[in-house]
Amino acid sequence: MTSRRLLAAADPRGVDAPPTVDLDRYVPAYLTWIANKLSRGASQHYLSTFDVGIEIWRCLVLLAVEGATSAQQVSTVIGMDKGSVSRCFKRMQARGLIRTELDGSDGRLRIALLTPKGHHLHDQIMGMALERERAFLSVLDADEVEILLGLMRRLHANLPSVEASTQAYVRERFPHVTSAPQSQSDETP
Repeated sequence: MTSRRLLAAADPRGVDAPPTVDLDRYVPAYLTWIANKLSRGASQHYLSTFDVGIEIWRCLVLLAVEGATSAQQVSTVIGMDKGSVSRCFKRMQARGLIRTELDGSDGRLRIALLTPKGHHLHDQIMGMALERERAFLSVLDADEVEILLGLMRRLHANLPSVEASTQAYVRERFPHVTSAPQSQSDETP
């Protein structure tokens, strides 16, 4: 029995241990481990090569795709805390990677746009990011990659129902809890 397979294992006193999560089959654990290890590795390489961390890279990607975006939109799409995105935007602006301006349709909303320097940095990091993705997926054939992407899209789209189910569970089993946290349906569970 592996150290991870702990369900109904006996403890050293000879008493059945309470049930625990079977980490060999708990999907959120694998998703978290993969995401954490990929992010940590990418951040280390991006910091040592380009002097930027994973948060700046994520913002660069979204800005390159969207053209212009607000901190709120980045928070919604990526799942980063809005305060973290705002601090990231400030660092990016100080480095000359973005400029900000008022949104033409909502004069209260500030949006960020990549500068030529920001576009150049994005393009440099993109090669390393795509190589990391290629190496990560190299254990799958092309059909498996398409299946994986389809499954990941379905799981991502299902996150709002996960939050709703969790809130219902809390209301039923922990009625003393007065309010549930704000839904972060775009974050990793």
